[in-house]
Amino acid sequence: MHLAKGLEFGTIVVMACDDEIIPLQFRIETVTDDNDLEEIYNTERHLLYVACTRARDHLLVTCVKPGSEFLDDLRVSAPLKPSLLSLHDGRNSI
Repeated sequence: MHLAKGLEFGTIVVMACDDEIIPLQFRIETVTDDNDLEEIYNTERHLLYVACTRARDHLLVTCVKPGSEFLDDLRVSAPLKPSLLSLHDGRNSI
């Protein structure tokens, strides 16, 4: 995801957009300062945003329940056409 900024692709697949993966639970558990925690959340949210907004034609995001808390933010903040985005929880579209 770090290297995708400024690039564009026809199809993007973001896999494992799960609650403990994005944001990474390990990073959250090791934080001792609230400012650092906020920075981690902002960075992780931004990385997902950048990855998803690189898709020109198709975007597939997969997760298992519960999905990342950032998925709702993505729906609100990312300029994605409804026909572009497909969310799947392993069994169903969500």
